[in-house]
Amino acid sequence: MIKALIFDVFGTLVDWRSGIARETKAFMAEHGVQGIEPEAFADAWRAQYQPAMARIRGGRRGYVALDQLHYENLMVVLKAFELEDRFAEADLRSFARAWEKLPAWPDVSPGLYRLKRTFAIAPCSNGSIALMTWLAKYTDLPWDCVLGAEIAKNYKPKHAVYQRSAEALGLDLGEVMMVAAHNDDLIAARDAGLKTAFVPRPKEHGPGQSIDLEPTSKWDLIAKNFNDLADQLGCA
Repeated sequence: MIKALIFDVFGTLVDWRSGIARETKAFMAEHGVQGIEPEAFADAWRAQYQPAMARIRGGRRGYVALDQLHYENLMVVLKAFELEDRFAEADLRSFARAWEKLPAWPDVSPGLYRLKRTFAIAPCSNGSIALMTWLAKYTDLPWDCVLGAEIAKNYKPKHAVYQRSAEALGLDLGEVMMVAAHNDDLIAARDAGLKTAFVPRPKEHGPGQSIDLEPTSKWDLIAKNFNDLADQLGCA
């Protein structure tokens, strides 16, 4: 019996690309910078995400929260765009928190409220507890608690992230279902002992998306959106 659902956040719940593009456009306009394509900047910032975490997963660096990695990654992207000397550090620290201001896909909040009536729900994200807390406040994600990378001191797809999340709830691994729009996330969750549900987000990477358009394995559940997931799980 499933007792809890834990969720990938960036891409599965929130539209990081349009959110970061919007925040980039506002930040550049505020500082008088022209000629920057916001979507390209968002893509470049996101492209630093996996390499930064890989150094920690591989043991080449101790755990640091994603908030700090986002700031460091921002410095890399600004240099690539030849903007590294244009802004004060305080302004950049503020801009790095753009990841706390991302819009949810339209079905997410209504679906989560339905699921919450029956199951414990929590993020299992690479985002920190602080990031997940403020993002939830921004976009109305009604978590029962916040789980994921920070409690495991490591990053997905390390099995410990999924397993520590289940343990924090006092549940057996098979009583917890991981929900994600990314097949590789679900492969790791299943290998760690969790149940799995796939919900596609075909616009996560913009109009040219070519990955995760459909399930690549026989996941325990495959849903069109979060309301369909709630229907399949028998939620009112």
